[in-house]
Amino acid sequence: MLKKAAMVDYQKCHPEKCDHGVCLAALECEYGNLVQEDPYEAPEINPAKWWHGCAKCAQACPLKAIRML
Repeated sequence: MLKKAAMVDYQKCHPEKCDHGVCLAALECEYGNLVQEDPYEAPEINPAKWWHGCAKCAQACPLKAIRML
């Protein structure tokens, strides 16, 4: 069974609206699938990581900018 993977909706993602520009979704990702290099930068999906499909990142994003596909 295939697991769902996260996708960032960059039209909804506005890191400047997050606390000190730190992405809550990236902080919540314990597997390193979603990473934010620097505050106020949009997070990116790390294609080198194996997807766990937990959806914690999508649940943590207050802007609903992370979707599971």
